[in-house]
Amino acid sequence: MRKLRAAGLDEALDLLEREGRALEAGADRAPVRLRTRTFEPRQQVAGRVELAGPGVRAGVDVRGDGAAEAWTGRLRRALVEQRKRETPYAALRRVLTQSTSVEP
Repeated sequence: MRKLRAAGLDEALDLLEREGRALEAGADRAPVRLRTRTFEPRQQVAGRVELAGPGVRAGVDVRGDGAAEAWTGRLRRALVEQRKRETPYAALRRVLTQSTSVEP
C-alpha cells in the first residue's frame, strides 16, 4: 500500500485516475473456483485506489477484468452512477466537485 499526498481535490483526482489506470492495465485475473461457487474476474477486486481527506471518502475499484467502478462513502460504499460516455474517473470528479464546491 502506498500513500500519496495532493495539494487539493483536483490534484488528488488526477493522481487517483493515474493510479487507477495503471491498475486497469495490469488487471488480468482468472476465475477463482471454489467447491460451491466460482468468482469470475468481473466479481473480483484486483486493486483499489482510495481518496481520503477532510469530508471526502471515495475511490475506484479495478475489477479482475480491467473494468473500473467509482464509489463514495467509508463504511457503506455507494457506487457512482456513470452518465453516457462518462468514465468512472469523470463520474467521481463530477460527484465530488458538485458536493464540495461553494457557490458565491
